[in-house]
Amino acid sequence: MKITFISDTHTRQGLIPYSDLPGGDLLIHAGDIMNSGYNKNDIIDFLHWYDSIPGYDKKIFIAGNHDRMFENHPEDVKQWLLKFPNIIYLQDESYEIYDLETDKSIKIYGSPWQPEFYSWAFNLPKNGIEIAGKWEGIPDDTDILITHGPSWGAVDTVAGRPWDNLGCELLSERIQTFRPKIHVCGHIHSGYGVETIDGIHYINASVLDEAYEYTQKPWNVEWDPESNILFVK
Repeated sequence: MKITFISDTHTRQGLIPYSDLPGGDLLIHAGDIMNSGYNKNDIIDFLHWYDSIPGYDKKIFIAGNHDRMFENHPEDVKQWLLKFPNIIYLQDESYEIYDLETDKSIKIYGSPWQPEFYSWAFNLPKNGIEIAGKWEGIPDDTDILITHGPSWGAVDTVAGRPWDNLGCELLSERIQTFRPKIHVCGHIHSGYGVETIDGIHYINASVLDEAYEYTQKPWNVEWDPESNILFVK
């Protein structure tokens, strides 16, 4: 399968040239399409752009901590999404795609929640029972997990502080119980990267750096769901 991963475009999606989005089976965006989270035009502009990207069979995205309208005005967002039937938005739910090569379904789950950080969107108390409940809701047969924030210990550090993991400990614990093949996130811009730890591919797909400049390209990969071998192009 050919998959492109992106995240944290923050209304600057127009900086990404189509040459960095070469097409494939699946395009995944791991949240933070907005800035302040209050301007509906941020969402509409993103949806028009996402819909216009050529060459992908499926396009999936989740919300992030900047995407307040998705949490505060979900019915409005739902109406806007209806105008873009080719775009799949996931909020604590699964989506399956069929892989012709393996003759099997790929199960994808998306969730926007992260440990509390300055009372932004989809925040829950760190290490609390509410966020634990969100992670318990992830089905055990998930192949690709999309969350806005990283799990603790993988692609979750700030530049210059490699010892300071900022990911969610409870998410990390949950991942170890059901072991998805891929976990993609964003949120910590300088955590951008790909790590494979104990057979799980962790991908931080933030395309903007800490200065909100487009310096981090989308991750374009070839992935074999059967063997879980992943090649970064």
